[in-house]
Amino acid sequence: MDLAAPVTLANEYVRLEPLTPDHADDLAAAASGLESAWYTSVPAPGDVAAEIATRLELQADGSMNPWAVVLPDGTAVGMTTFCNIDQPHRHVEIGYTWLSPRVQRTSVNSAAKLLLLGHAFEECDAIAVEFRTHWHNRQSRAAIERLGARQDGVLRNHRLGPDGILRDTVVYSILPGEWPAVRRGLEARLAR
Repeated sequence: MDLAAPVTLANEYVRLEPLTPDHADDLAAAASGLESAWYTSVPAPGDVAAEIATRLELQADGSMNPWAVVLPDGTAVGMTTFCNIDQPHRHVEIGYTWLSPRVQRTSVNSAAKLLLLGHAFEECDAIAVEFRTHWHNRQSRAAIERLGARQDGVLRNHRLGPDGILRDTVVYSILPGEWPAVRRGLEARLAR
């Protein structure tokens, strides 16, 4: 299956729906109260519609597959993507993820990652799934490491941030042979 093909993914904890402008109101509410640290990029509530439009443009050119993260009650509480899609080489990054403060440190992120990784490895035959984060984003780095991803390296002075400060990017990945153990770890975390 094509990594960029829109598809709904679901389990008992969360549903990942192909992102549409219809999610804007819920996502603007979800973004309220999110304090975007200088090393992260989370849209302000008033910028959510523009962020959705940007993600849909990237989807149209085949480089991104965006989802709304939706609770069982139908409320969208965040966004996530397959990004930097390299279909010929079956390589993808999971990124541009943000979640409402009310669902952070709950089962939502683990459940969403279980769905995304399962789709990448089991349906799309990915040979590597990558995660990238800012060097200073310790919370994100810890979450990626808890998944079981391995650090590949640090891209120093990788890009300029919106404030002009150079960003060092930490790169992690999970390979197909590591996926069964990562899956079991996520399933065990969700069972607790």
